[in-house]
Amino acid sequence: MASYTIVDCTLEEHGEAIREILNDAIVNSTALFDYEPRTQANMVTWFEGKKAGKYPVIGLVDDEGVLMGFGSLGSFRPFPANKYTVEHSVYVHKDFRRQGLGKQLLQLLIDTATKLEFHVMLGGIDASNTASIHLHTQLGFVHVGTLPEVGYKFGRWLDLAFYQLTLPTPQNPRES
Repeated sequence: MASYTIVDCTLEEHGEAIREILNDAIVNSTALFDYEPRTQANMVTWFEGKKAGKYPVIGLVDDEGVLMGFGSLGSFRPFPANKYTVEHSVYVHKDFRRQGLGKQLLQLLIDTATKLEFHVMLGGIDASNTASIHLHTQLGFVHVGTLPEVGYKFGRWLDLAFYQLTLPTPQNPRES
């Protein structure tokens, strides 16, 4: 496994590297259902949303400071009753795949979501992405449903599978 340091990502320090990773996923995969690569302005808005929601963006950097991959938490649905549920994302730079970094990032997100006292983590995954599905099931996520043909990319319909991990937190949930 590659050597890395865990960092809290910022727009200033990691925004361009995150944009590069996301754009590779947009252009070359169905991991994101976007068609157009992200712009610098998109990244400003994305980081502002993470900051406003107090959602972390966690990265792994190598010994030379290169961002190898990142994971983030975000809002699942904008309703008060969903405040204990988060959707997560994990992306690894194409040059660092197949080194166990995705698993490390997802475990860091699980640990962080638990510390932040969320109750449920959800991952929306292209149902044909067997590598991501395997990663999630390895760490205890279970399939909770598939929405058939809700995306269209690269000339084909995409099914969106949801994988859920229920956490033992919060200790004292409240409606307020």
